[in-house]
Amino acid sequence: MLRVAKFFASLILGFVALSIALVLLFAVVPPPVTATMVMDENGITKDWTPLSRIDRDMVDAVIAAEDGKFCSHDGFDREAIEEAYRRNQQGGRIRGGSTISQQTAKNVFLWQGGGYARKGLEAWFTLLIEKIWGKRRIMEVYLNVAETGIGTYGVEAGAYRYFGKPAAQLSESEAARMAAALPQPKKRSVKNPSGWLRRHGNSVAARIGVVRRDALDACIYD
Repeated sequence: MLRVAKFFASLILGFVALSIALVLLFAVVPPPVTATMVMDENGITKDWTPLSRIDRDMVDAVIAAEDGKFCSHDGFDREAIEEAYRRNQQGGRIRGGSTISQQTAKNVFLWQGGGYARKGLEAWFTLLIEKIWGKRRIMEVYLNVAETGIGTYGVEAGAYRYFGKPAAQLSESEAARMAAALPQPKKRSVKNPSGWLRRHGNSVAARIGVVRRDALDACIYD
């Protein structure tokens, strides 16, 4: 029994050490590939781009669309999680309460899908990147690994795919349309949105001004 306990203790300590080492490495080195990319049957198109070469409208658009409390929470938006749980209990379309930090942790270190084990690991890596990377690095990595289209990853590759220009030259409306499509980039049209998606994109574009006015991006542009 003692031998089994030591074995599992060694496994846990090894995992903790490895996970911290990976987070430290990716604090300065771009993650080369993610599980989602590897499993994408459409191939991989990506181009790592420093945050300094991504238009501020793109940053503010994802804050407006995905995580308005990005600069103020500790990696978890508890109110959003509780609200998502209440809505999911009522049935209908499943809603998530994940922050940009949680999505980044999942994208870089884990895999898509649910399950308590993966959510637990996601929480662990979220805590690590919040403490070790900080908000600016989290945003930079997120904007470079997020799926932005079929076989397309990162906003630089997405900007060229949809608008034929680098992410540094995106307009407010273009950034808003990309951010609006982020949750389901394979199903949502960025170039020719219509109906709900077009309205959502317009709403995100309007909220970019609110993000700027209320300094909701202050942790990135201080």
